[in-house]
Amino acid sequence: MTARPGRVIKGIFALQIALGAALVVGDIPLGMPRLPGGDRAPALEQPVRPGDQTRRYRPDALPDDGTNRPFPSPADLPDRLALETAEIDGRPVMRMLGTIAPGDGERVTGLLAERIAAAPATELFINSPGGSVDDALEIGRAIRRMDLATAIAAGDVCLSACPYLLAGGTTRSVDAAGSVGVHQHYFGENTVLPAFLAVKDVQRGQGRVMAYLDEMGIDPMVMQHALTTPPEEIYVLVPEELERYRLVTPVAE
Repeated sequence: MTARPGRVIKGIFALQIALGAALVVGDIPLGMPRLPGGDRAPALEQPVRPGDQTRRYRPDALPDDGTNRPFPSPADLPDRLALETAEIDGRPVMRMLGTIAPGDGERVTGLLAERIAAAPATELFINSPGGSVDDALEIGRAIRRMDLATAIAAGDVCLSACPYLLAGGTTRSVDAAGSVGVHQHYFGENTVLPAFLAVKDVQRGQGRVMAYLDEMGIDPMVMQHALTTPPEEIYVLVPEELERYRLVTPVAE
């Protein structure tokens, strides 16, 4: 059964209030590391299962599982998004690789249009540790306008802001050996702010994200996992959750 919109909004609002209260009590800005001494989450390469899905996260230190795949090792991903064309199983596809850097929204949108005009392709494979949220939303909307399907291949990752790229696909698929994960984001400058300003920044940013998810047909309740997972960790979604939140689309029979 699909959740009622009112219940969804109330659920997200409650999570934002709880997060804001934590910020105010400790006067701690969103994104500051946890104090030492707490339990450390397992490494990202450790398998996940329902109820055990939080992993340590460093975008500059992604594991390489040695999978024989048509993409570079995560350690070799560029520090801003790169776009390539290739063939997979005899069909032309595009590959979007690397960190989502500030300014990539406008730049990559133009590159996508150029590549499609030069070598038509309808599939976009993504491998990214995340990055700028606002640029990810801009690129995600461009992906939808261009009527592209999105996919995560075996051994590849789509973390942090990357799921917003995935969400832009008209159809979306994630290989069982791929990883999609979410956590708290910075919105704007990554600087220490007074608590009341940090809460306002979070609420504005989450409002933009929720509007985008609704626009793309994604269940915004996926944000409950993002809001409760600190930036130095990542919550890896299991296949049942990818389906429940509509981040993947049903396979045509």
